[in-house]
Amino acid sequence: MSRVRRRGLALALAVLLATSGCLGAVSGGSTTFEAEPADVDEAAASQTGFEKNGTRDSVVTREVGPEGVSETVRVVNKVTTYEKALEIPLLGTARLGVFSIVSSPAVEVAGQTFNPIADYSNDQLVQLVTDRFGSLSGVERVSSTQITVLGTETRVTKYAATTTAQGQEIEVFVHVGKVRHENDFLVGVGVYPRQLDQESAILSLFRTVEHPASGA
Repeated sequence: MSRVRRRGLALALAVLLATSGCLGAVSGGSTTFEAEPADVDEAAASQTGFEKNGTRDSVVTREVGPEGVSETVRVVNKVTTYEKALEIPLLGTARLGVFSIVSSPAVEVAGQTFNPIADYSNDQLVQLVTDRFGSLSGVERVSSTQITVLGTETRVTKYAATTTAQGQEIEVFVHVGKVRHENDFLVGVGVYPRQLDQESAILSLFRTVEHPASGA
């Protein structure tokens, strides 16, 4: 999976969460909503072999309202990515294991939440990534499991899909789950080749998500 495609899988969610048209209900002259970053417990990440590749801002600024009286709404999502080098035939060793955690502000005004992720199912989240960026194809649900993330029972759904790495198609599994924690929604996305079982590692990363991130 190319670096562009790896980033696309993570950033797709961050961008979509802020561009679904639901922010039009916000009122005021200029408003910024910024998420707290999330990451994974350092010891847990080390045990799984995934290495942190940093945290990036995904910023979307929109003008909402009629011309002449519009307001500026700025949404700052945080995207933290972990990668793992895996070896498969024909490709050799490459960073084919990816786990990203996207933190997106709830965008609450007068007690109402305007972030569309509040109503998105895991099926919708994985489909939105596919529709917008084309990073995945042939997505099919495989199974789902309930785990505890940040003290909340969270459904993580497993999908089979196909992606491209170094010009070759690779069959992958994708795990997607979301949870509300404090003022943010967190969406986790884990991807790895089907022939290299990383499910236990990905679920371990989900279970040890920290928010706000340590040192934030």
